[in-house]
Parts: sequence; structure tokens; C-alpha cells
Amino acid sequence: MKLAGLALAAALATTVHAIPIPSHTKAADQTLCGQWDLTISSPYTLYNNLWNLAAGKGSQCTLLSNSWDSGISWKTSWSWTYNKDSVKSYANAVTSVNEKKLKDINNLDSVWSWSYTGDDIIADVAYDMFTAPSTSAANQYEVMIWLASFGGAAPISDTGRPIATPEIAGKAWYLYKGHNGDTTVFSFVAPTHLTDFSANIMKFLRHLVEHQGVPDDQVLKPIGAGTETFTGSNAVFSTSKYNMILS
Repeated sequence: MKLAGLALAAALATTVHAIPIPSHTKAADQTLCGQWDLTISSPYTLYNNLWNLAAGKGSQCTLLSNSWDSGISWKTSWSWTYNKDSVKSYANAVTSVNEKKLKDINNLDSVWSWSYTGDDIIADVAYDMFTAPSTSAANQYEVMIWLASFGGAAPISDTGRPIATPEIAGKAWYLYKGHNGDTTVFSFVAPTHLTDFSANIMKFLRHLVEHQGVPDDQVLKPIGAGTETFTGSNAVFSTSKYNMILS
């Protein structure tokens, strides 16, 4: 992702996979304010994830509001200043998918209901996932699904323009392609805010297999869902319902 017209060196691979791991806490009204704080409510792990804390000044806390058999709800409150072209954090719920190959996954059914308030917010709301040739190989592709963009936030793109406008899950999307180091990044961006979203996420991945040359034997890594923050004040991102079910 980037602020419109400005490329970012956003190391999202670290936001999901390679962050320092403190001692785990069990989910029950957990408030996470530390840089790498997390709480587990299986099959979800909720991260505060201030992965680029040094790029700005401010604070952020994430609260696990509730959890049930198949889903969770949470709230992230934040204020960040300085370097509006740099992501500061990606508070997100991560779902393990047992690192299966794309061709071996039938469905990734997800429901996500959310809201956002605040002043002068630059942020996005997005799913984020990576694939690799094997479980031990470096990530080769990153796939993001943006349900909303605020304040000019825009995805990583080699040209600044979408490469296609596919219809997936009954909605039109702008598809962008770019590169973050050796990783090819595909971003599906909704033209309007989708605050009550329900879809089979595999439809997006199948589109890339069928139309963009992504091999179907790529291994899918854990899937994140949350908000990337740039700058703003008194911001509150609330997820009232979220789930991700693999079959």
C-alpha cells in the first residue's frame, strides 16, 4: 500500500509472520497496547502490531471485545502524527489456514462488519495474505483485499493505475499490481466502503490463478484482516463481527 502517488516500503510480511513473539495471553477482554502485544482466541490471533512505530509519534491500543465459536470482535483506538506517507501499524486478526496449496482449498468464507470514526484519518481496511512455493520458501505473492480507503491511502502499484476491473463476489473491484522487493503484490480495491462484507475469499485467489498467472500450487500462509494506519487522531476502528472459515 501507499499514499496516493507515494511508494511505501511496507514490510507486511513481518506483520503476519515474522514478528517477535511475547508470552501468549488467552482471550478474555484483553487490551493490547504494546508494540507486539497479541491475544489468542483460537483459531484467531489478534495483534496490536505497531510494526513501524518509529515512523511516527502517537499511540494505539487494541481491545478484544468478544469471541465465540467461529468469530471475534475487536476495537482499535489510535492517534498518529508525522510521516503521513508511511504506515505505522496493522492491527489485525490472523487466521491460520494450515498452509495448504491453493488448489486444495475449496472455500474461505468470511464475514466482516466494521465501522471507523476519527479526525483527518489516513488509513485502509484490508485483508492481507501471502503465498509461497512451499511452506519453507520466501513469500512470492502478497494479496490484499481493500474494503475501504481513507484520506488518499492507495495500494502498491507499478503504474498508479488498475490493471483490471473484475467483478468478484457480486461486486466490482479495481485490481492493482506492484512489487515490494521480490514479492509481487496484487490488491483488489473496492470503489466504495464495504462496511458489511461477506464473501468466499477463494474467489479472489482463483481470479489471480485464472487471469494473472499465479500458480495454483502456491501455499497460502495465515490470513490477516485489519486496518493499516498512517496518520490521524481520535481514530476508532471497530469490528463488530468477523470470521474466516476454511473448507
